[in-house]
Amino acid sequence: MKVSARNVLPCTVAEVKRGAVNAEILLDFSDSTRLVAIITEESVRTLGLKPGVAVLALIKSSFIVLAKGDAPKTSARNTLPGMVVDRKDGAVNSEIVLDVGGGRALAAIITKESAENLNLRVGDHASALIKASHIILAID
Repeated sequence: MKVSARNVLPCTVAEVKRGAVNAEILLDFSDSTRLVAIITEESVRTLGLKPGVAVLALIKSSFIVLAKGDAPKTSARNTLPGMVVDRKDGAVNSEIVLDVGGGRALAAIITKESAENLNLRVGDHASALIKASHIILAID
């Protein structure tokens, strides 16, 4: 499977909380980190999601909001702390890559102005904020 989403994260379903229309899927991302995805009940059935199922969490780089240092409390369900390992500036946007541990990295596309305002540099600590509804799940 090839996808245009820059971030493809292998995870395991830890729990499925069913609802009338949507379900909350808790994903084991690492030994100490869980991600939360919100998908439709139809998608839960189609993908056959239940605890123990291996999934890929797809996150477009433009869906990630960055905070320098420790993230403030926000309504985003997912906060992944990391270290900036790469920054590429374009005319309008910047690509920031965070090492989030366990050999995993996340790429975020933010405006160049935001990257400058945050003064994000390689070696800085930053946090990726991701809404649960911005995680797309796929199975292999």
